[in-house]
Amino acid sequence: MDRQLLPHLAIVLAVHRRGGFAAAAGELGMSASAVSHAVRAVEEQLGQPLFARTTRSVRLTEAGEALLHVLAPAMSEIADAVDGFGASFGRVGGVLRINAPHVALPMAITPLVAEMSRRHPGVEVEVTSDDGLADIVAGGWDAGVRLGHTVAQDMVAVRLTPPFKAIMVASPGYLASAGVPRNIAALARHNCIGFRFVTSGGAYAWDLVERKAHVAVEVKGTVRVTNALYAKDLALAGVGIAYIFEPLVRAELADGRLRQILPASAFEEPGLFLYFPRRGAEAPKLRVFVDLAREMAGLAGLAMAGSGPSSGK
Repeated sequence: MDRQLLPHLAIVLAVHRRGGFAAAAGELGMSASAVSHAVRAVEEQLGQPLFARTTRSVRLTEAGEALLHVLAPAMSEIADAVDGFGASFGRVGGVLRINAPHVALPMAITPLVAEMSRRHPGVEVEVTSDDGLADIVAGGWDAGVRLGHTVAQDMVAVRLTPPFKAIMVASPGYLASAGVPRNIAALARHNCIGFRFVTSGGAYAWDLVERKAHVAVEVKGTVRVTNALYAKDLALAGVGIAYIFEPLVRAELADGRLRQILPASAFEEPGLFLYFPRRGAEAPKLRVFVDLAREMAGLAGLAMAGSGPSSGK
């Protein structure tokens, strides 16, 4: 490959990570036309289109996916090497990119990032709020956050939160007008605030417990969301019953603005985990972030690939 194209590869990666040319231009401090020119130069060199462009979206072609599969880890290693050189002289710096679902922000990421900013001001932490279970390696993120059972076994994982329950809540006003469901079957007669997966587009069936067994319950209602935090807002507004992680509504339950429905049916989740490729732990910026996460979670070690996230309990 022409060496003049090497700087353009980072631009290709940014377009994929940001999901568009304008967004990548904003991150890189370039014009959208310059970004488009760089991508086109790489495509001409390879003889293959990397992105399928429409007026509304930009997505990778098959050739683009193949290139990013090789390119993303290589670019990450280069960045880690540069950061490691600086760290050898006592400075930890660089941009640390984290991919996390919206619910993880108040539960774990916000306090962690705040403390990171105080202790390591040379590291710029960039958090992408994403409920779509993105491929962090292909997307160029250093680490991601997921529920323990959704972390791939080839990733290193460290626990961020203890296990918690997914519960059903509603406002006193809604329950006064619609009544309190006495069992899971009664949910069919209530306005349940549904959830739709961003990536697959499928509707989420609520994970509940009935007679000590797990059941997946399809619910119906007048509203469906893609952000669980918004489901809480709707429940507070009296729209209906929301399904949400208990830590996110702890304050509202304590002050009576929300009431838990069918507490015996609450489903326990394994907790939130920070995860990353094994080689990623060598990067100083990620290493200090992981050490801080372990400290704040009160844990002694990582749950390594092969033993599964649960070993970090």
